[in-house]
Amino acid sequence: MLATLRRHLRSALAGLAPAGAAWLLLALVWWPAGAAWPAQPPAGGAPAALPAARQGAAPPQGRLSSAAPATARAQQVAPGAGHRAAIVVGGDRDYPPYEFIDRDGRPSGYNVELTKAIAEVMGMKVEFRLGAWSEMRTALQNGSVDVLQGMSYSDERLAEVDFSLPHTIVNHAVFARKDSPRVNSLEELQGKTVAVHRAGIMHDFLKKQGFTGKLVLTDTPADALRQTAAGKTDFAIVAIVPGMYIIRELKLSNLIPVVRNVASHRYCFAVDKGNEELLSRFNEGLAILKKTGQQQAIYEKWLGVLEPTPIEWRIVAKYAAIVVVPLVLLLGGFALWSRTLHRQVALRTADLTREIAERKHAEEELLLNQQQLVQADKMAALGILVSGVAHEINNPTGLILLDLPVLKRAHQDAAPILEQHFEENGDFMLGGVPYSEMREEIPRLLDGMQEGAQRIKRIVHDLKDFARRDDAGDKVASDLNQVVQTALRLVEPTIRKSTAHFSADFGVGLPRFRGNAQRIEQVVLNLVLNACQALSDREEGIAVTTRLSTDLQRLELKVQDQGGGIAPEHLARLTDPFFTTKRESGGTGLGLSVSAGIVKDHGGTLSFESEPGRGTMVTLSLPALRETTSPSLDSMEWNT
Repeated sequence: MLATLRRHLRSALAGLAPAGAAWLLLALVWWPAGAAWPAQPPAGGAPAALPAARQGAAPPQGRLSSAAPATARAQQVAPGAGHRAAIVVGGDRDYPPYEFIDRDGRPSGYNVELTKAIAEVMGMKVEFRLGAWSEMRTALQNGSVDVLQGMSYSDERLAEVDFSLPHTIVNHAVFARKDSPRVNSLEELQGKTVAVHRAGIMHDFLKKQGFTGKLVLTDTPADALRQTAAGKTDFAIVAIVPGMYIIRELKLSNLIPVVRNVASHRYCFAVDKGNEELLSRFNEGLAILKKTGQQQAIYEKWLGVLEPTPIEWRIVAKYAAIVVVPLVLLLGGFALWSRTLHRQVALRTADLTREIAERKHAEEELLLNQQQLVQADKMAALGILVSGVAHEINNPTGLILLDLPVLKRAHQDAAPILEQHFEENGDFMLGGVPYSEMREEIPRLLDGMQEGAQRIKRIVHDLKDFARRDDAGDKVASDLNQVVQTALRLVEPTIRKSTAHFSADFGVGLPRFRGNAQRIEQVVLNLVLNACQALSDREEGIAVTTRLSTDLQRLELKVQDQGGGIAPEHLARLTDPFFTTKRESGGTGLGLSVSAGIVKDHGGTLSFESEPGRGTMVTLSLPALRETTSPSLDSMEWNT
């Protein structure tokens, strides 16, 4: 009855003029105390099965202050729910990192923080009520919840609720045990036992697709993954981000995603059908957060998805106008001038042509200098940021390196006791895994953690060295092998992502060169990254080699890739400012130009050899110091 009354009231409000709606709301606020409407939300509003500590304390309810806007009062005073001063926002209590009850019993997660931000910019008060997902969907229909802050869009659900604009995209994955047979698509799950979240979007999706396997419905995504980890189901279908989060938090180390994207759904706010006024408030707040960048900041904080930054065409147009408009005006002036001096064209043609060429050259030089200054300023800012991040990473890394030996000694002391218990009582579970497996795994895991922490420490050290500014710019005797190895460590993740066949061969006993090691390191970084971008798949390789030239006068670094190669007409222009073959992917044409300038400043050369379809070889040549110096590192190879 209350739900029916609520729908009629919304229809009445929608049909009234603003003044009429305000009078109707005022009448509702002063409804007689003996009226049949309840003064508090129904007892079924929060799931009875949830402990109070997990539900979180509900803010006090009461009449809205007179200072609140009329639209806010119209949304927050919902028929059938009494005179509550806050919009009741429902969500799943166990769907991290989107929404969940934290260890202190408070609502937390990406959805919760996004809702709070919308409420702040829109001047709304909200009350969170998290519970089992199926109960929350029912609560939205019966009016005890005003809005669900995270619901995947589907045409079937659109018949029951109204959706806001999407605030993210949720991709769902198929999870399986490491020893399970591999599958590559949703069709291969037919006839299998699959665990899914009850009333979740994949539950609806599989029913719509006519799935012929056995569906095991669970109250939470975590329960679905536990069922699969324990061998009770063959597979589980869970959103990829919550799935990986739960696997990490619950240490379900025998689970992996075998199909990373079986379905993608828009993730929105949802209100009861017809509640357009409340929906418009959330849409407006979400639009404000997107424009101010707050939504992106919340997204990166909780979900950490590194996506390419979209091109801001307004900024591109601004800088294009700064450069192109003066140039067009200048050329227009020249055209007008030449027309007025038409009689003198024959005498001044040579001088005018030379003047135009010199001016264009000067403008190009000026533009290049401006771009280099902007790039240098960005690199300086990036250096400060990297140094700060590196410092922050050093602290937890040091703590890990300090605590891991203690854990290893503790395990060594506990091992005899565990072995005795195993011999006397048989196998038992330890961390969700049989002890017969864990007694071999624990030492390996501890050693791997220690090696990983040491690797983090080395990478942070290299980043701090790379980011440190060298204002003096002094040229000192430097080791080419060490410069190349430092650069390779910095781009190692990109190398591993780009190719499965990478090798580095460092010459033995190489003399040093005189120069700025940081600037040569920047050149090496650019050459290796260009080689990675030239590859079309991971089966194509990259080889890096250092050696002494045959005349023993110069050091040579060769970077060879097996990519698509470079067209002959482009080879001569590779180091020209602003020339790039990767304009559509964001290339600026400054990388090789700046690198060529650095090499030239060191008295060296940069040469290119390439054939379309057969890869490219870049050779960096630097003068070797004549003085006898200690030999470089022994020859070694890196293979991935």
